[in-house]
Amino acid sequence: MSEPQESSGLVGFLLDLPIFEAEWVLWLLILLSLVSVAVMVERVLFYTKHKVDAPAIRTKFESLLDKGDYKGAADFLQKFDSLETNITLFGLRKYTKGPDAVEDLLIGAEASERLRYEKRLNFLATLGSNAPFIGLFGTVLGVIKAFGELGADMSVAGGGLMEGISEALVATGVGLLVAIPAVIAYNVFNAKVDTLSANAELLSRTLLAQLKSEEEIHEEAS
Repeated sequence: MSEPQESSGLVGFLLDLPIFEAEWVLWLLILLSLVSVAVMVERVLFYTKHKVDAPAIRTKFESLLDKGDYKGAADFLQKFDSLETNITLFGLRKYTKGPDAVEDLLIGAEASERLRYEKRLNFLATLGSNAPFIGLFGTVLGVIKAFGELGADMSVAGGGLMEGISEALVATGVGLLVAIPAVIAYNVFNAKVDTLSANAELLSRTLLAQLKSEEEIHEEAS
């Protein structure tokens, strides 16, 4: 009967390193999962805090513009802190520059405001894309360890080997468990920001339409 062979050389050195223990991968995934949950909660609270009734705001805003009360319209929008109102307010404050200049300002304001509303969403997207690979990495490490123990001691063959591989597959399962909620949350939040941007577009177009209408009236009068 042959004697157990110990790994030697570079392979043996690498296998003895702590990085080839799969347990740290599980702890990393658990940590990332906790961070992702914290991000989800923070984003939900943020969107809830800055939620407004966009149709009602647009109706009131349009009414003030029809009266030519730009100051009143600005004061009205200033009461809110939302993506829709902040973008339009940024352009409204420079309404005297004309519709073309205001339109450029609105485009810049939207880009800036979207950054605030999309904050930390890239983390969820990255985690959703890479957590399965991190879990797979843990599984590979576990399988390497299981086969290493099999090579060192043939008595672990059969049930012992299957048990080791089964434990290693836990990392893949945990990786998927972390990734799926992150992907779902990212898609939901991203759709939310797109909806808010659409509402902001309608509100800002209301302002531009009013400014262009007044500009045409002034041109005809002159």
